[in-house]
Amino acid sequence: MLNDFKAFIQRGNVVDLAVGVIIGGAFGSIITSLVNDVVMPPIGMLMGGIDFKDLFLSLNGQSFPTLAAAKAAAAPTIAYGQFLNTVVNFLIIASVIFLVVRAMSHLQKPAPVTAPTTKERPFCLSTIPLLATRCAHCTSDLNMTRLQTA
Repeated sequence: MLNDFKAFIQRGNVVDLAVGVIIGGAFGSIITSLVNDVVMPPIGMLMGGIDFKDLFLSLNGQSFPTLAAAKAAAAPTIAYGQFLNTVVNFLIIASVIFLVVRAMSHLQKPAPVTAPTTKERPFCLSTIPLLATRCAHCTSDLNMTRLQTA
């Protein structure tokens, strides 16, 4: 069992996955900062000076000046401003990943086209090797059918 585990760890896919998770975490932090510190403040300013982080709904009916004050009072809240930040964060990450995958797919060379090794039979609707002289399914002589259709 230990040997199987060592073989699993030494495979390239596991290392690639680990690197991807670490880079993804770092990238997520950068995007979170971009959303919270760069994107949302101008949007909030355009909407009348709203700070999206402080948008919340108090469920107990009391009024609080900030979300931090509501949490300090242990009031039940719905912090929809933070949810909006998270949605914008997700949309930015998703669009960047889409663009990266799209660019990578354009960089990859198309798979080489291989010559066909089989052909379709119109009489019995089967697939046979190109070099066959008799169909294995309907037993027709392929040389005769070629002469008849020519």
